[in-house]
Amino acid sequence: MAPAGFGSRVEGLHAVAAAVEAGRVNRLFVERGRRERADVAALVARVGSDRVRVIDDVRTLATTDAPQGVVADCRPIISVTLESLSGEDAALLVLDHVVDPHNVGAVARSARAAGITGLVTSSKRAAPLSAAAFKASAGALEKLPVAIVGSIPEALSRLKEFGVWIVGLDTSAEQPLFGLELLTEPVAVVIGSEEIGLSQLAAKRCDVVVSIPMVAGAESLNASVSGALAAFEIMRVRNRPG
Repeated sequence: MAPAGFGSRVEGLHAVAAAVEAGRVNRLFVERGRRERADVAALVARVGSDRVRVIDDVRTLATTDAPQGVVADCRPIISVTLESLSGEDAALLVLDHVVDPHNVGAVARSARAAGITGLVTSSKRAAPLSAAAFKASAGALEKLPVAIVGSIPEALSRLKEFGVWIVGLDTSAEQPLFGLELLTEPVAVVIGSEEIGLSQLAAKRCDVVVSIPMVAGAESLNASVSGALAAFEIMRVRNRPG
């Protein structure tokens, strides 16, 4: 089966600009009233007038609430393989059926900023890598390698075969994420869904399950916040002196 593609539609100035920078834009739709704005005019110049269509209101094409006057149809980004993500320096985030595209985009943005080497998500019962996800990622999904898999538990088993340690995040775990030595090894940190957290099937594939320490009585963290903390803890542990 050919790897799945994603990102065929992007919306909003930052997301479209990132797609233009990547050379992916096939057709750019521009709102007439914003055509002469400097930022929009710059995008038009980069894309070329032959691939630009000026229309009265791009919201008729958009799937997000605020497309900011620009919508682009793009050449899809191709999903990478799990094996390609499993090198000696592997630092991965795995989304265990995260369903909010804004959370997916925000996780990607943090992952890219922290030097995470790849993202794994599911094609089933999970948020698609949609225009909303691209907008929330602020360009990160253009550069962050992403593997789209049919089954997260099976993907975790395969990553283990490739020599990657699996760390699950769960609020009930006693061992803390912070200072975990395993993060210096090839590692994948699994972020649970917004509703149920880490699934049982995913948890069974983990080498260790850890938690993010919080004060007593605090609500569990949003998936995107958990992902950000995990990403930057990997970076901190790997970059500490000595």
